[in-house]
Amino acid sequence: MALPFFGKKPGSPRPAAAPEGRVAGGESPPPTELSGLDFSASDHGRGLAHAAGLVEVQECGSGIGAAFEEAAVLYANGNDDEALALLEAAVPSEGGAVGEGAWLMLLDLYRLGGHRQRFESRVLDYATRFERSPPSWADLSPAAGKAKSTPVPLVNLNGQLSAAAEKQFAQIAAIARRSGGVRIDVSKVRGVDDAGCGVWRRLLAELAAERLAVTLLNVKALADVLGQRVAEGRAEARDTWLMLLELLQYAGDQARFEDLAVAYAVTFEESPPSWERRVGFAPAPASPADSAPVAAVDPDDFVFEGELTGAGNETLKRLAAFASDRRQLRIDCARLRRIDFVCAGTLFNILVTLQAQGKLVSLVNVNAMVAGLLRVMSVDTVAHVTLRP
Repeated sequence: MALPFFGKKPGSPRPAAAPEGRVAGGESPPPTELSGLDFSASDHGRGLAHAAGLVEVQECGSGIGAAFEEAAVLYANGNDDEALALLEAAVPSEGGAVGEGAWLMLLDLYRLGGHRQRFESRVLDYATRFERSPPSWADLSPAAGKAKSTPVPLVNLNGQLSAAAEKQFAQIAAIARRSGGVRIDVSKVRGVDDAGCGVWRRLLAELAAERLAVTLLNVKALADVLGQRVAEGRAEARDTWLMLLELLQYAGDQARFEDLAVAYAVTFEESPPSWERRVGFAPAPASPADSAPVAAVDPDDFVFEGELTGAGNETLKRLAAFASDRRQLRIDCARLRRIDFVCAGTLFNILVTLQAQGKLVSLVNVNAMVAGLLRVMSVDTVAHVTLRP
């Protein structure tokens, strides 16, 4: 029984539902929409086997069975083993009297915990029950992440940057050299003078010469600020022009880059830099068989990663500021492992405000356990939520 959608749907239309059946030619299936998943018990609302006996599971207002709601909350609070025991008891070992959403929660919890043998013992039942290609195995456990990847530090820049920021840039260079790369979030940078642009450009050039991976994140707002300080025919602030061209490459905005490059050539009577798209990166996994496919992060996406906890979470504070000048917002959750109950409530409140402002928000590549909590918290009524493969 497909559950009804509870609450107010987001304003924009959702993509069409994926057709049933296996995907031909080895292609990846389309993203799974959270609100389209069925978490119900049996076709007749019967109870599920649980722990010491049969316990009747009632559907609740969130559109997710009580057992799965409890499992999502347990996982959110860090009680992984209890959540796993509950899901294993609730999801039948053969066939299936529960919806696909419940199965995906169980399979993803196996991946999040590194339980490969248990995953492989259940994944064929999923494929048989739903007649579609199952998720592939990927060890998403914290231990595997530490063993298989080199951590890429995230550095936040803020305020007004000038030549006086040279020490700050030197620290960033030291971090990049120590770790093999660095990600620099510039969402809180309010401006950079020409001298500051010169220092910053020299840092990027040095790191590039040393073949160290550098990514600038959330660059659009800063590019707009610098764009107001340059004008064709005014041969001033050359480093600001060149820094702006650099930011546009990280933003992936080739059309604007080409226009500015022509203006630069006319203004300074010299050849501008050539276009080169620069994208975010993820650490390379050690083994294709054990790793999840993670696409490069779009520089204009907002990124959730690790574990988000607490009502005063700094990431959520940055999200609200990041969304202020955008009509559409895409939040990449490919590296998000967990979000706790309190933080999920804060996220819901932020998304309600953004929806009231007419903004369209999408959370993509969400793991099924986090998605279960988002369903409980009705986050999918104020944003589009799609699961990771």
